[in-house]
Amino acid sequence: MKRDFLTLLDFSPAELETLIEQAIALKRVRHTHRPLVGRTLAMIFEKSSTRTRVSFEAGMAQLGGHALFLSPRDTQLGRGEPVEDTARVLGRMVDIVMIRNDDQQALEQFAAACDVPVINGLSDRYHPCQLLADVQTLVEHFGSISGRTVAWIGDGNNVCNSFALAARQFGFQLRVACPEGFDPDADVLAQCGDAVELMRDPEQAAEGADAIVTDVWASMGQESEQAQRMAAFAAYQVDDALMAKAADHAVFLHCLPAHRGEEVTASVIDGPQSLVWAEAENRLHAQKALLCFLLQ
Repeated sequence: MKRDFLTLLDFSPAELETLIEQAIALKRVRHTHRPLVGRTLAMIFEKSSTRTRVSFEAGMAQLGGHALFLSPRDTQLGRGEPVEDTARVLGRMVDIVMIRNDDQQALEQFAAACDVPVINGLSDRYHPCQLLADVQTLVEHFGSISGRTVAWIGDGNNVCNSFALAARQFGFQLRVACPEGFDPDADVLAQCGDAVELMRDPEQAAEGADAIVTDVWASMGQESEQAQRMAAFAAYQVDDALMAKAADHAVFLHCLPAHRGEEVTASVIDGPQSLVWAEAENRLHAQKALLCFLLQ
């Protein structure tokens, strides 16, 4: 029976722990492990990308397989073909599919109609692949993330939703500090119970935390809201003063791209506590582990 990876809840906590261990192991044997020779990944991009495209494409190549880049401009999806029809066809031609879009429901419809595994490369609701990389980065740095405290500062967006599910699945505490009207999805918070605490004060969230995480204030497709969001999030910038509220050993994460001077200062993202470059690289290794898990 095929498995999909649409949210972090699609895998058990034990499976996720194994996936992180495998990602760390694959990082050590970067170009010598080729179990996916002859396998093909179809990558459907309805939203632009740097890290997601390069990490999946390079990852398949390093594992011995091949990746196909598909955009709405180049396929019948852009001309109104039903999602299910495309899913049925691709399921007969390729071994696995990754989709990056702005519609979780359409992603789930595609997965239900497709006979091969489907990966969520980002949707309007979740970004589970990013969280695999984030957790890998924290595990590499701290040895374990269980029992740690992470502070999310800013918009309760798709990455924040996935961070909340990660707190539940990996056993850490997440404090989310965001202004009213920008909360994570209520149904996501309901699924996480005591693992996630919602608050308004970023300093309260950062106090004693092991890691501080943020994201852009206006994501792709929200450019028209830029001025409104700049005003709403003005007090939620991650700067040196906020980092000083965290534990002395605290680290900083950001999924990128970053806007220095908005959600984070240059002194933080380019400073000694920042792990964002290791975090970005780990997209490659975590997704290689995911591809192997789903195809083997």
